[in-house]
Amino acid sequence: MYKALLVCILIAIGSSGYSQEKQIETTPIEINFKTQNKGKFYLYWGWNKAQYSYSDIQFKGDDYNFTLYDVAAQDRQTTWDPGVYLNPGTMTIPQTVARIGYYFHDNWNLSLGVDHMKYVMVGTQAVTIDGYIDLQDPLSQFNGVYDNTPLMIDEDFLQFEHTDGLNFINIEVSRVDNLGDFFKWDSKKIQLNILEAFGGGILYPKTNTTLLTKERYDAYHVSGFGISFKGGVNLTIFDNFFIQGEIKTGYINMSDIRTTTSSADSASQEFFFFQRNISFGYIFQLVK
Repeated sequence: MYKALLVCILIAIGSSGYSQEKQIETTPIEINFKTQNKGKFYLYWGWNKAQYSYSDIQFKGDDYNFTLYDVAAQDRQTTWDPGVYLNPGTMTIPQTVARIGYYFHDNWNLSLGVDHMKYVMVGTQAVTIDGYIDLQDPLSQFNGVYDNTPLMIDEDFLQFEHTDGLNFINIEVSRVDNLGDFFKWDSKKIQLNILEAFGGGILYPKTNTTLLTKERYDAYHVSGFGISFKGGVNLTIFDNFFIQGEIKTGYINMSDIRTTTSSADSASQEFFFFQRNISFGYIFQLVK
């Protein structure tokens, strides 16, 4: 009788152990793939290539008030040279982008940055002019009244560029999503993110201008505002280092551009811009 009871107990224990072992083997292990960005800071440095829409530019002063219509402009790329692009003493000469930001949410961050673009009016081009020029020099070839008159302008008439540069100082709000969160892969070592951003800020250009027979002007001046939208792809490696590619577009309104040494002289313009950016950065968390 005792032997039979002992056999029954051993069978029950064995069955229970087998059942528990089987249950452990079949219980799925849940892994949290959610990216934890909240509280992190990031910064990056990179370069841009820009394009600009045609622009109507109005010039005003004591002895002139005229508008040039459909003025063409382009950027000015610095020839690739590691001694320029990577040298701390000269790395601000090319067209650059720089930004520092903070994640207030796992998917959202707020950042401050500078887009250092360069805007150069095409030197010789056909435009339409409307307004008047009445310089004190009566022999000036530019004096006259213009009524939507075709005009071929060159550097004798106007040299106009924001080359040090067209500085767009802006704040952006960005949405960032790690594709690993959607496709359930472990992105601890390699993380692929998509991002979208909206921003706005001020224009602080250093405008280089030679207008008519007036003295050349070249100084920094707060000239207007801009708004922008962008999208991009971010590849983060080992949780800290990243490379980021962006396409950015926006609207710039510059209502107060200094053109000569006289504060009575000014210009205004508005245009759209399109950027392609590449940058390298670092993301980190100060307190965990």
